[in-house]
Amino acid sequence: MNLLDNIKQTFKQGNSLIKLIYINVSVFLLLSLLDIALKLFTLSGSYIWTYLEVPSDLSQLFYHFWTPLTYMFLHQSFMHIFFNMLALFWFGKIFLMHFSEKQLVGLYVIGGLLAAFLYILVYNLFPYYSPVVHQSMLLGASGSIMAIIVATALQSPNMELQLLIIGNVKLKYIAMVAVLTSLFGITSNNGGGEIAHLGGALAGYLFIVSLRQSRDLTKGVSSILDMIYNLFRPRKLRIKKNTYQKDTRMSDAEFNMSKARKMADIDKILDKIKTSGYESLSSEEKKRLFNQGNKN
Repeated sequence: MNLLDNIKQTFKQGNSLIKLIYINVSVFLLLSLLDIALKLFTLSGSYIWTYLEVPSDLSQLFYHFWTPLTYMFLHQSFMHIFFNMLALFWFGKIFLMHFSEKQLVGLYVIGGLLAAFLYILVYNLFPYYSPVVHQSMLLGASGSIMAIIVATALQSPNMELQLLIIGNVKLKYIAMVAVLTSLFGITSNNGGGEIAHLGGALAGYLFIVSLRQSRDLTKGVSSILDMIYNLFRPRKLRIKKNTYQKDTRMSDAEFNMSKARKMADIDKILDKIKTSGYESLSSEEKKRLFNQGNKN
């Protein structure tokens, strides 16, 4: 089995967390290779990103309305995707201790959508962002991952995660630091990304609050994803029963009548042999007598 087959098998057998990581990494590798190929021909691949990133400009968003879904699987550099996937793996595993795989994927999508919505809203609402609103673009899975981080911290606030150098830290403190860092960074050079983090954090909070009220925010997203999956899933062949075909099975009474009729015919053949000999039988009578002897 070659490397590609191993990757395919791991993807098929892996849970939703592994599949999310695989999708993110695959998109990153594909776009990186495409960018390298274009550069070899002295071409720029930057225009491709404009069809996948979320623009804060509403006029651009109108023509690229699908980008609030595509942007959450994009990463610009190796370090960007490395730390994002590391955080997704850590907190995704904790999330799956309490919730289902469908809820993980659903919250990933909802967190990304709410992160994009808050980013667009803030950039168009506050004058501070007016000078850059026409050129600002958002990409990355951070908003989705922030939703998962906050949800796990609210569900298991005192659970500890061992961090390098620092040691064991409770999830509630990790989430608090992440949210506060983003809040104080909304006017930084990466203000759009920090706003998106807050949108994702809000999604994680709403997910847990809704569950405590017996409502699952991810159910709608899960239903849509299941419908899409079923459209592309291979169909099993079905044999349709012919409803017009006559049932050839006999009842007990019919079977007994048929058996008695056959035995009467055999008795007639045996009587003919007694009176006229075996050679007097026709070929059909010999055949019937032979078949009856085999059954016995």
